[in-house]
Amino acid sequence: MRMLLNIIWLLFGGLWLAIGYFFFGILCCILIITIPFGLASFRIGVYALWPFGKTIVERPTSGVASLIGNVIWFIVAGIWLAIGHLVTAFAMAITIIGIPLAIANLKMIPVSLMPLGKDIVDA
Repeated sequence: MRMLLNIIWLLFGGLWLAIGYFFFGILCCILIITIPFGLASFRIGVYALWPFGKTIVERPTSGVASLIGNVIWFIVAGIWLAIGHLVTAFAMAITIIGIPLAIANLKMIPVSLMPLGKDIVDA
């Protein structure tokens, strides 16, 4: 079932969301100081391509630097990526088949707003 949901996800929104994450990742990697943001964006972009069967957990070793980085991320890119998730979730929720995909989109909003200090692991 996960494979089927991942394929439907990829075709009907996952690819566009991943492209958004990769765009912000490339943009962040241009400057040396924002490379950690770019790496986090690439990590979440891969998760946005194939999300079913994976989950997000808090990294226990994250500290104040992650908090400060998350505030900067929220202002620069997080809010726009979260809006992308909301729009895609609304479009997917119109059909009955798309409701699980819309729920997955809504579950990705917290990590799109604050990606630092989180790990993506297999469920």
